[in-house]
Amino acid sequence: MSISAAGRLRRSWTVKLRGNAVGAIAVIVCSMLAGALYTLAMGEDVNWDWQNYHEYNVWAVLNGRYGVDVVPPGFQTYFNPLVYFPVYYLRHVVPAPYGLMIIGTVHGLNLALICLFARLVLLQTATIASLAAVVVIAASGPMTLSEVGTSFSDVLLALPVIGGCLLILTADRRPTICVLLAGLLIGAAVGLKLTNVVYAVGAVAALLVSARPLRATALLGIGGIAGAALTGGAWCLITWRDTGNPIFPLFNALFQSSEVAGVNLMDAQFMPHGVLDALAYPFYWLIGDHRGAEHPFRDARFAVVMVLLALALWVRARRKSAILTRGDLQLVVLFAASYLAWLGLFSIQRYAVVLELLCGPLIVLLLARLAGSVGPTWLTASPRPLAALTLTVAVAIAAWSQPADWWHRPWSDVYRPKIAHELDQPATYFILGKPLAYIAPQLPSESRFYLLADIAVPIVPGGIFDQRIRAGLKAPLPGGVRELHMRGDPDRSALLDHYELTIDRSRPCVTIEGARPGTVIESCPLIARGSL
Repeated sequence: MSISAAGRLRRSWTVKLRGNAVGAIAVIVCSMLAGALYTLAMGEDVNWDWQNYHEYNVWAVLNGRYGVDVVPPGFQTYFNPLVYFPVYYLRHVVPAPYGLMIIGTVHGLNLALICLFARLVLLQTATIASLAAVVVIAASGPMTLSEVGTSFSDVLLALPVIGGCLLILTADRRPTICVLLAGLLIGAAVGLKLTNVVYAVGAVAALLVSARPLRATALLGIGGIAGAALTGGAWCLITWRDTGNPIFPLFNALFQSSEVAGVNLMDAQFMPHGVLDALAYPFYWLIGDHRGAEHPFRDARFAVVMVLLALALWVRARRKSAILTRGDLQLVVLFAASYLAWLGLFSIQRYAVVLELLCGPLIVLLLARLAGSVGPTWLTASPRPLAALTLTVAVAIAAWSQPADWWHRPWSDVYRPKIAHELDQPATYFILGKPLAYIAPQLPSESRFYLLADIAVPIVPGGIFDQRIRAGLKAPLPGGVRELHMRGDPDRSALLDHYELTIDRSRPCVTIEGARPGTVIESCPLIARGSL
């Protein structure tokens, strides 16, 4: 090769690399900008879980409240708070709306990551049109959109989970390091939020169809244990010390903490009733039947995946030859195993954000493989018909999608409640409903907060929580004893009977504006029942 030819080759490679870098930066910047602008458009996040435990748990760690209060958020009190620290500080340190816009930019990175995922997994199928379709499908996910710019951790932890899945599916060249890192990332996500265990199930299933399944599964397990220990180990030890159960109050039939019944708590309100009901879930979501979430949403992507998978199986049976490569099969198995684990464990739609994001690459892959399996037709005569079909499906899915809304406030009315002067003094507060723990940081710091209204974690007579409440009542605070409840909620004042307390009708109750627009918190003074 002549010197001039070598120079031209080197310049062409430099231009290509520079173009790839510019393209990657553009995708990342646009993804982050999309997340920030969506957050700005939606308003201040005041979701139920933020009101219940996202805010309180971090505040409690920072202010040593776990030895003072009694489970103000209920059974969520001992969920790992580490993942909620970033959004807590962004809300409290950075002025609104910029704090939540920053977390929105991080959430937006999921679009860039899913674009990279599609490019590396789809290989020859990864055309500009197919990548655009993947991003359109991912960007319109109802649960994904509903969590952007909020305190929910599912969309944040989708980053390490999808990163781990990508490493598994592209581990051919350096399998040891890729699978170890995949385990580390997915394990870290599980340590921060246990519901991500469904993706660990999917990862194991995907490795079982790899070239060396036993070795790969062992490596994934080693990485997973290390990742989970890194992000959740310390909190589990603290929880075990305080309650006798490292993941209190979950799986208490195994750990037998004396502070809750010896049963395995499960939130089964969204789970299917039988096999046929389970098979129908994606089609329920298609028509706007929002089983799986408390708030309405509509989504076609899972139904499209099911139809395409059924078609792929039919074509496979008819042709009696595979239409999917081993890499394709790994993606399908990862998705299917994770989905089935999710469906069998809780069926809560928010916990399926990763699956929602993975629908894009899977739909594009299945469309391409099905088109290629039918032989020479108008669809495969040139790249344009398949590209047009893929983009049409993506746009249709996006247009049909309707995201859920977990409650927002307008940025012009950021939540800053005014506290009545009657509550200026530290007091002992009995909480008679949920979610009210978020108001604790707004009241005098020496106050105490005891929740009596959680069905999953009732106060056990003679237990450590009961003893803490009784000790607190023997050490009165200047503001006396009061209760907190949400106006309009069922009357739960009978819960006070166990501590010989009742509402003092001779003194007025005071109100605090609730975080959700239109809601009001009431606080009434309490008095010993024998004092009436």
